[in-house]
Amino acid sequence: MRTKLAALAISMGVGSTAAACELALLLAVDVSGSVSREEYRIQMDGLGAALRDGIVSEALIKAKAQVSLVQWTGESRQATSIPWQQIETFEDIEALVTRVETEPRVWRNYSTAIGQALEYSMNAFFQVPECRRKVIDVSGDGVSNEGIAPANLRADLLAANITVNALVIETDDTDLTGYFWENVIVGGGAFVVTANGFEDYPAKIRRKLVRETSKQLAMGMAK
Repeated sequence: MRTKLAALAISMGVGSTAAACELALLLAVDVSGSVSREEYRIQMDGLGAALRDGIVSEALIKAKAQVSLVQWTGESRQATSIPWQQIETFEDIEALVTRVETEPRVWRNYSTAIGQALEYSMNAFFQVPECRRKVIDVSGDGVSNEGIAPANLRADLLAANITVNALVIETDDTDLTGYFWENVIVGGGAFVVTANGFEDYPAKIRRKLVRETSKQLAMGMAK
């Protein structure tokens, strides 16, 4: 009887030593009309380098993370460029980085619909229900000027236990950082990192991913 119960427990995942997915990280990249061809390349290459960073890659592996990438611009223009990828080894990191660095741009010359980007990204997490922590990492260089207001999604995001962090790319005298603090980020410990122009993006996306993966992950596992 004991043997049968043990086998049943294993088949149900009870008492299994295999760690569950700790983090589902969705990278939402702005490809609106204000982003030039060169600036798109800076974003993707900088993101690839940040994912390859030793601290970030080790944290993703330890978390058995699921990582996805969405490109977004105007209303009804969001696309999953890279579907959820399970990260368990450094080879998985390299495969993900290769895709990020070679992924073609989906759209050009459209508006900025941050609310639609968040709504689209939120729905993607239904595919990874096993992950304990769910994070949308959204980058942008402008305020939302089309579609649903991002602040209107706060209640739904909170109900789904999804955190939204942001990387703001400041390119003029608009207080974009303040706008994202007030209207976009959601969840306990949610934060904004500011890049002063696209040239500053690679350093700041690395800093952001380190904070999202290693520090918060360590806190979550310690609870």
